[in-house]
Amino acid sequence: MRFVGTRRIETNRLILRRFAVEDAQAMFDNWASDPEVTKYLTWPPHERVAATEQLLKLWVDDYAREDAFQWAITLKENGDAPIGSIGVVNRDERTGCVELGYCIGRAWWRRGIMTEALGAVVDFMFGEAGARRVACRHDANNPHSGAVMKKCGLRYEGTLRGAGWNNQGVCDLCCYGLLASDRDS
Repeated sequence: MRFVGTRRIETNRLILRRFAVEDAQAMFDNWASDPEVTKYLTWPPHERVAATEQLLKLWVDDYAREDAFQWAITLKENGDAPIGSIGVVNRDERTGCVELGYCIGRAWWRRGIMTEALGAVVDFMFGEAGARRVACRHDANNPHSGAVMKKCGLRYEGTLRGAGWNNQGVCDLCCYGLLASDRDS
C-alpha cells in the first residue's frame, strides 16, 4: 500500500475533503447527535458539540500522518458544510487490506449520496493508495448499508454471527469485500 493521506476527492455531486475543527457544529447538527444515525454504530450520539469538537481535533491531528484516511462528505450544491463522514476504520499493511466505515445525516438518506461517496473512496483506495482489498461490514439489521456496499461492487462474503457490537448490543456482522483483481476481471 501507498500511504498518500486524505486527499480531496470530487465526484459529480460531492466533495470529499479533510475535516476541520470548525466543522464541529455542522457535524453535530447533521449526524453526530442523532440517535437514528448512530443506532448501528459503535459510538453513542454526541450529547454536546464539545464531544464532536474533541473528536475532530483527533482526526485533524491524524492528518499529519500519511496513513490517515478520513473524509468529510460535502454536497457541492450546499457549500462546504459536511453531511457525513467516510474513512478507513481498520487496515492490515501486510495484506494491503482496508476496511471502510461511513455515516451520513438522516436528511440525506436514500438519495444515492453515500453510494457516490463510497464508490469514490473505493476507487481512491485501489488507485491512489494501492490497496489490494477493500472491505466493509454492517449490522444484519441495517440492510440499507449493505445495499450501498453492493452498489459499489463489493461482494457479500458471509455473516459472522454474534461477532459485532454496536449501540444495539451484540449483533451479526454482514461482511463485504472487493479485491483489486476483481475489478480487472
